[in-house]
Amino acid sequence: MSTNKVNIFDTTLRDGEQVPGCKLNTKEKIELALALEELGVDIIEAGFPISSPGDFTSVNEISKIIKHATVCGLTRAVQKDIEVAAEALKYAKRPRIHTGIGTSDYHIKGKFNSNREDILERAIQCVKWAKNFVDDVEFYAEDAGRTDNDYLARVVEAVIKAGATVVNIPDTTGYCLPNQYGNKMAYLRNNVSNIDRAILSCHCHNDLGLATANSIEGVINGARQIECTINGLGERAGNTSLEEVVMVLKQHKDLGFYSNVNTKLLNPLSRQVSDVMRVPVQPNKAIVGANAFSHSSGIHQDGFLKSAITYEIIDPVDVGADISKIVLTARSGRSALAFRLKKLGYDFNRNDVDALYQKFLQVADNKKEINDEDLHQMAKQHESVETV
Repeated sequence: MSTNKVNIFDTTLRDGEQVPGCKLNTKEKIELALALEELGVDIIEAGFPISSPGDFTSVNEISKIIKHATVCGLTRAVQKDIEVAAEALKYAKRPRIHTGIGTSDYHIKGKFNSNREDILERAIQCVKWAKNFVDDVEFYAEDAGRTDNDYLARVVEAVIKAGATVVNIPDTTGYCLPNQYGNKMAYLRNNVSNIDRAILSCHCHNDLGLATANSIEGVINGARQIECTINGLGERAGNTSLEEVVMVLKQHKDLGFYSNVNTKLLNPLSRQVSDVMRVPVQPNKAIVGANAFSHSSGIHQDGFLKSAITYEIIDPVDVGADISKIVLTARSGRSALAFRLKKLGYDFNRNDVDALYQKFLQVADNKKEINDEDLHQMAKQHESVETV
């Protein structure tokens, strides 16, 4: 694997499904898993097998049909969890068990009523259990974002020694600032003696709106896997958005990183996930929102019509979106009005547009958006006046 390749670990079917009301049945999970493989993700976290018979079946059935991507099942640091996950994954061509435990003092004391040494032993043990069933074992240090770096480094070194091939450094509560998360990755790169034997992974939540920024900072500082979801779905405020991190890597070629995702499938899959999981995409969502390639300000519209790159850093075609839209509102200018009229088949000169613009502003002040029917009506009224 190239050191500049960033593996995309999609957890829409597991963490994304934890959004209230987003429970998927096996048929829906299979449908999305196939779409994710077509998209080009490297790892599909298919579910949490021990959590329910339905989830076990989903992971098992997905394992049978996925040909290229790694299929992953989540567990706690519990032997039974791991045995059940291994059984669910037995048909997978590339199985991975994702196991782990909380490592912050908040979790050690508040959740487990334990101590650091005991948690360290449990971390080692769960990796060894998983290693009995699969070669590819990912360990998660839950709440790593708030875990003391020295202790986190001890845990990471120990689980790699026990056989972990990937080590997940979750910012479980979305607490970290980008420089803090990046520094944590850099600390592990520089202070874990066997770090070259495993891939560091980012799993960032969006409680403070920093999930994408933190994930990119993690990659800059040595991580080579990003855990994310379509549309940023996930617990509470959501997870890192797959479409955002993939496009950051693609647009910022100066960073030198890339993924295998076919970006032209991003918008179609976003809509599919939204439909299946019954969660609308916010209009201003980056990359896949309805307004991501819409322009309504007169200054923006004029610049865009002269040269698209003035206000668009991404060609909508590159992410499978519809063409850019010029939306007419009271903030729009003459150039946008002329553009839309021409699109509708009217060939007005500058004087015509100036006259129409005054009528346009009167209508626009009373409506949120001027549609094609409004424009046809204005144009025909203008033409009838001109004829008279």
